[in-house]
Amino acid sequence: MRKKVFHHAGALVIVAIVLTFLTMSWAMYDNTADQLRASVKNECEYYRYFLDKMGETYLDRAAGRITTSRVTLIDTDGTVLFDSMEDASKMGNHAERPEVVEAEKNGESNISRYSETLSSKTYYTALRLENGKIIRVSLTTDSVFGVMLRNVWLIIVLIAAVLVVELMLVSHMTKKLVQPINEIDLGHPLENKTYEELSPLLGRIHQQQKQIQQQMEELRHNQEEYLAITEYMKDGLIVTNQSVVLSINRSAQELFDVTAEECINHNIVTVSRNEKLKEALDEALQGNSKERMLEMNGRVYQILANPVRVDDEVSGAVILVLDVTEKQKAEVMRREFSANVSHELKTPLMSISGYAEIIENHMVKPEDIPKFAGRIHSEASRLSSLVEDIIKLSRLDESDQSIPMEEVDLMQICRDVEGHLSMRAKEQKVKMKVCGESCRIKGARQVLYEMIYNLCDNAIKYNKGEGEVEIVVSRSRNGRAIVSVADTGIGIAKEDQERIFERFYRVDKSHSRETGGTGLGLSIVKHGAILHDAKIKIESALGAGTKIILEF
Repeated sequence: MRKKVFHHAGALVIVAIVLTFLTMSWAMYDNTADQLRASVKNECEYYRYFLDKMGETYLDRAAGRITTSRVTLIDTDGTVLFDSMEDASKMGNHAERPEVVEAEKNGESNISRYSETLSSKTYYTALRLENGKIIRVSLTTDSVFGVMLRNVWLIIVLIAAVLVVELMLVSHMTKKLVQPINEIDLGHPLENKTYEELSPLLGRIHQQQKQIQQQMEELRHNQEEYLAITEYMKDGLIVTNQSVVLSINRSAQELFDVTAEECINHNIVTVSRNEKLKEALDEALQGNSKERMLEMNGRVYQILANPVRVDDEVSGAVILVLDVTEKQKAEVMRREFSANVSHELKTPLMSISGYAEIIENHMVKPEDIPKFAGRIHSEASRLSSLVEDIIKLSRLDESDQSIPMEEVDLMQICRDVEGHLSMRAKEQKVKMKVCGESCRIKGARQVLYEMIYNLCDNAIKYNKGEGEVEIVVSRSRNGRAIVSVADTGIGIAKEDQERIFERFYRVDKSHSRETGGTGLGLSIVKHGAILHDAKIKIESALGAGTKIILEF
């Protein structure tokens, strides 16, 4: 602060002194110049008067030394007849001199000439005598710049003296200014007695302290809420930044047999050296959500690791550890049940289908045959499809190693599906179109066919009259094969989009019964995608159609 005040005040003082000096010098010089011009002109008038009255005999060296001005007498042809400072015989012809030319023409000439070499200025007055000769009087003095340069040391001395005084004053003044600020009690800013100008600052400090206290109270309250929620969670929760653990709840501590003190502000390896946990964390810190299954102490846990982003930058990760042991058992039981049920139901279903064929062959009363037989056959076909779907799901759930993996062309599979569903599409008045490029991947041909078939079958079933189904095969920028199936049908509500891949889940149950759906088609698609490590994306809205994208 002291330096700033000194620099600003010093600069202001120097500028003021220099401007004052320049202004006064110029004004005084201008006034002096006017007086010199008048003096030279008057002196020349005196010489002309005496020369016209008394003649040139009185003009000699002694007369020239009476004045400090230079007196020169010039003949009509420009020859110098007399000069008070130089030998007239050695001086050149003056006929072309500006003052002489002007005096011969107008009778009088008043001019001045500046000499850069001598930094001086000479004032000339030339008058024409009665006999035609020219009398010239000149006086040389320093130019305004010469005057300034001659007196510049005075300015330097004055500036130095002022700066010394200013330094002492600034030092004293800043000490007085800063002292009350240094003595401010920030804990009670409004109780300080200082000069008026600090009152707004102290008021703002007081308001800011109140805001900080409120924010600290909110943070404390939020922290207590967070601890209350996380400490009594059934599932384990771990929060990290890019390098260390920030928080670990009681469930996670019990699961990994550690304490908070051992983990917080330490690397994740202090929690557990399990590779799956470390792998999930590393993926999350790279910006990707990761899911892993972990078996510990005879139980199965699901690890969900998600990145935490601040201003689009990954600053940490949140790891949720879920105990899915019971869920896994229930899933195993359901898979076993599906497999058993499918085998148990297939024999009676085939019998029903056989009876329906007998009835259709007119082996019962003719009036009951069409309606009764058609209904039995329709139900039998639907249940048969159900059994087939259950078997497919069971195989996919068990990750059946007998499923052959080979190089397949997705475009060819899409065209095969189009060929098989073309008749059904015509019956539903739906136009099918396949476009894109040939994309070859390694996969299970039959599973891929069933996945695309189910997507296209749904697109036809849930389409509108005169609707369209478009199948596109392409590659993404990262080289992954993509198959998308888009329709112009009834669409899927946002709240249903996450559940449509569950088994037996139907968005529109009445419509599904009418179309004969089993509720397992999209579940087959999901498990087929898992088998091929593929991603499924859905874009849909009610009344605006549906687009499902498979990325292999």
